[in-house]
Amino acid sequence: MTDLIRLTAIDKRFPGVHALKAVGFDLQPGEVHALMGENGAGKSTLMKVLSGVYQPDSGTITVGGTDVTLANPRAAQSLGIGMIHQELALMNDLTVAQNIFIGREPRRSFGRLDEPALNRAAAEIFASMNITIDPRAEVSTLSVAQSQMVEIAKALSHRSRILIMDEPTAALNDREVSELFAIITRLRGEGVGIVYISHKMDEIKRIADRVTVMRDGAFVGTVDASATPIATIISMMVGRDLDSTPAAIPDLTAAPVALEVKNLSRGRAVRDVSFSLKAGEILGFAGLMGAGRTEVARLIFGADRRDGGEIIVHGKTASIASPQDAVAAGIGYLSEDRKHLGLALGLDVRANIALPNLRRFKNGFGVVNDTALGKTARDYIDQLAIRTPSERQEVRLLSGGNQQKVVLAKWLLRDCDILIFDEPTRGIDIGAKSEIYRLLTSLAEQGKAIIVISSELPEVLRLSHRIAVMSEGRLTGILPGGTATSQEEIMHLATLRQSKEDAA
Repeated sequence: MTDLIRLTAIDKRFPGVHALKAVGFDLQPGEVHALMGENGAGKSTLMKVLSGVYQPDSGTITVGGTDVTLANPRAAQSLGIGMIHQELALMNDLTVAQNIFIGREPRRSFGRLDEPALNRAAAEIFASMNITIDPRAEVSTLSVAQSQMVEIAKALSHRSRILIMDEPTAALNDREVSELFAIITRLRGEGVGIVYISHKMDEIKRIADRVTVMRDGAFVGTVDASATPIATIISMMVGRDLDSTPAAIPDLTAAPVALEVKNLSRGRAVRDVSFSLKAGEILGFAGLMGAGRTEVARLIFGADRRDGGEIIVHGKTASIASPQDAVAAGIGYLSEDRKHLGLALGLDVRANIALPNLRRFKNGFGVVNDTALGKTARDYIDQLAIRTPSERQEVRLLSGGNQQKVVLAKWLLRDCDILIFDEPTRGIDIGAKSEIYRLLTSLAEQGKAIIVISSELPEVLRLSHRIAVMSEGRLTGILPGGTATSQEEIMHLATLRQSKEDAA
């Protein structure tokens, strides 16, 4: 059988980084080949080489038995190679259908855009995916999960023979993941080869035929997905064993309440939510997508205006009408969308760490002390083990896990008493996850009050001292964390529906 693709001795360097070190990889027709490794291992870089985004410094790319040069993404697409990027590349001001078929729009006479035909074609793709998204909707109005589905639809519209999926389920709930896997199964039956990049072991076991592992830009090995234990794959990825024991639940009986929320409301998204958070506590927030978890966090942080409710910080009512007010009250928020809301991608690591803290580096004349700023940035790079050539590296060039650590560094430097983490490990590899878990636990032990919003129930159970569960904008219950609660108990509360009277 002729390989769909074969990469041989692919080498790629960037300033200060040897990203790919003579890496090999192959894909068979009708195969799902998982590509795994920690953030920074080189997975996405290798796939960007295959999709024409980057050109290798050396090595050979073979498609269908023929050596090829992929000068740009269009050249890759012409050979049937499609890529769904981890970072969404949609144009917010265009409609869903326009994004899917951009550059390939159906035209009427005199070159006029045929909008009805465009929308019908997009609707047909969504119907085949078994999802409902209005092709006429502007992308700016979509959720992160819906935008991810549009990216997948865009790739499917090219009828690619080789489909690269880079963290395709990062923003999807369980139902949407099942629908995606049904699409993958259908494509596999049609002979499409799929390269599947994910950090989620359960997904790899469900969908992959083979697994190739990379570490530090180099090929580690290829194994059979079904026959290889998860522990073996993890060991190949990180070169060490990882602790998966749930955090011990501390005795917080005498701990002061750091944050109290009373009757918080915003339309139908957040309905009469009340809870408290003690110093030294990690309170997990669980629930299905759209349950209102992120909306609660944004109200507490002043990113959205609340209709009603009270926010009490250290026993005093806080007047929070903006993020600036929240930061002044000692609240830090790490958004689920770190690319757009947590980082200035065009700036370097040092500048991003300093952004909420510039005043402390200015002298009496308003001039920034460059030496002090550089030393502080280097201290946090060492403390959080941020993988970067220097504090001068642009954040956009870092892996997802290291970008998340930069966001964390800026709030640690701010020394907030209350920290809200929204999907803190989304798109982060298992090794970096373990590091983030240790950091959160350490922060709690130092007396920080922490809220963790996560769609991964094992993560919620592992980290949380208590677990607040939401459904349809309401807090449906608070459960003990760790081994005292099961995923089934959480899902029961997460699927409690409102009565018709309440929903009206």
